[in-house]
Amino acid sequence: MHANDNSPTLVSLNDAARMTSLSRTMVNRYRAEGRFPSAVPLGDRRVAFVRSEVTDWIQARIDAARSLRAAA
Repeated sequence: MHANDNSPTLVSLNDAARMTSLSRTMVNRYRAEGRFPSAVPLGDRRVAFVRSEVTDWIQARIDAARSLRAAA
């Protein structure tokens, strides 16, 4: 894969946890509650996440926090 193509990039559960500053347990809990991007199954016990969906989720949290702060 070339760095400049438009294909989605996958990140591991560990990477998604690092990106969000959440524990793996919290990422999995949020997934189960439908509060985190869906995982892409890669094998029997392996999943990954689409990097852009995780970064969009992070940005949505930032926007929500700023919106609350601005309303106060």
